[in-house]
Amino acid sequence: MAGPLPRSVAWRATARCVIRTGVLLARRKIALPRHNVGRELTFADGATGRVYRETVVPGTGPRAPCLLVVTFRLRLVRGRWHTVFEYESILNTPFFVGFPGFVSKLWVAHDDHGRYRGIYEWDGAERAEHYARSLWRVLELVSEPGSIDYRVFPGLRPGHVLAGPGLLDRHTPEGKGTWWQLVGVT
Repeated sequence: MAGPLPRSVAWRATARCVIRTGVLLARRKIALPRHNVGRELTFADGATGRVYRETVVPGTGPRAPCLLVVTFRLRLVRGRWHTVFEYESILNTPFFVGFPGFVSKLWVAHDDHGRYRGIYEWDGAERAEHYARSLWRVLELVSEPGSIDYRVFPGLRPGHVLAGPGLLDRHTPEGKGTWWQLVGVT
């Protein structure tokens, strides 16, 4: 995992993303399916989070599927403010949907430690990495220092990982018990 992109590079990429998202919205090319909403995901570090939203750009099936898992902890958001953030977070859609290669995102609510997770599907590991390193610059504005992290898994798709939660065990060089390893889905 590499750190954030230089600010000028990340913000230019984010600006292009916002413009492209506007085009996608105008063409009604963004969907919010509900079939994964409400599912509880358990991770190897013992944390559990609920999928509270799903965002998809229909018809963008990847040629080079890639799973991206992101985590962060919001600064100053506690208690019922997490619920407010879940509603407000729809406004963050322009900061990711328009990045090249975006396919889908599962928005995972905060866990017992206040960490949020995003589980994305991208077309291409390089594109997923570029997005994550750009996103870092957006997240650092509202996140606790040191709480932003991500992992890229080429060849994997969210549907496969949800259907076989132990799948990430084979793709985790750091060993078991890590924050991104999905171990259970209900």
